[in-house]
Amino acid sequence: MKYPDSGGMTAKERARREAVRLRAAELFAAGIGAPEVARQLRVSPKSACQWRRDWAAGGPAALASSGPGGQRCRLGPALREKLAAMLEQGPAAHGWDEGQVWTGARVAALIGRKFHIAYSVSGATRLLHRLGFTPQMPARRAAERDEAAVTAWKEDTWPEVKGPGRRPAAGSASRTRPAGSSGRPPGALPQAPPGGAPRGRRGRTPVVTVSGRRSGRISLAGLIALRSGSRTRLGYRIRVHHGHRGERRSLSEADYMRLVDGAHQLLRAPVVLLWDRLGTHVSKRMRQLVAARSWLTVFLLPAYAPELNPVEGVWAHCRHRLANLTAGTVDRLETLVRNRLKSLQYRPATLDGFMAETGLQLDPPLP
Repeated sequence: MKYPDSGGMTAKERARREAVRLRAAELFAAGIGAPEVARQLRVSPKSACQWRRDWAAGGPAALASSGPGGQRCRLGPALREKLAAMLEQGPAAHGWDEGQVWTGARVAALIGRKFHIAYSVSGATRLLHRLGFTPQMPARRAAERDEAAVTAWKEDTWPEVKGPGRRPAAGSASRTRPAGSSGRPPGALPQAPPGGAPRGRRGRTPVVTVSGRRSGRISLAGLIALRSGSRTRLGYRIRVHHGHRGERRSLSEADYMRLVDGAHQLLRAPVVLLWDRLGTHVSKRMRQLVAARSWLTVFLLPAYAPELNPVEGVWAHCRHRLANLTAGTVDRLETLVRNRLKSLQYRPATLDGFMAETGLQLDPPLP
């Protein structure tokens, strides 16, 4: 019999697999039994016995490979390119208005509708993998977002904001979007995975001790400061709310402005502040505080455009580092958060990655 190889294997892997079978034929010819062949070639005894029977019936030619197994793809190269272009348009372009994701059933239906070729759901799923479409966690985007306003902001407002400056080092703060061959910003250390799921013996559920009292909450504010000729810096402010009666449960305008004042003292230069449209950022009190500082210029980001805010990368990074950690008290949680943010302050390459992910690159200094 001829042995078909897995269609998912490369040509090199198929050649190596066939070389193992032909080596088994040589050992059989030398009078070595199937158990010893299995041990020497590190294959299962069942495979060695099957090879022994086939070799006895047809010689070494019976162990040769017949090439990749499975049926030939029913869509030719030209049709696969057309299908890939259709998939790039998204489900809405082809009549699926709800749930803007591609599934095996939808792709099978699309193939039947456009090419009149019947595909099973499993076959369509394998075809998706062959075309480079893999399972992804979809990013969420607000329905109220105005794409035209976001585009106009990038073209008109951002050039005014950045002015002459420096280009951050190429980097990426995302685990799925590498910045280069290493997949992380230059100079950044490899990131260890989060704590992982709690583990215990089978049948014994791990128990985590937590406080049953009111835990309180923590409010955070942060900014990434860039200045030509200087390393990227991270500033932050933390406010702990213990749940006392009459206690404010969020940061005030004064808290935000103290953060900006600290950045001004650190940079020793006029500040161009770029932030989102949080109610506290655009309140009357905040406008008064901004007007009282001649060194401060404020630009607002478009509404519902968090991907333009590099500080969002900081918060995502902290949530990842705090995964599966249990803090008994809100004060303990504050300590953990401060430690994570403090470590980021000494990693300017990672901060540059957060900025690079926004796509708002700064031009190099003028000669």
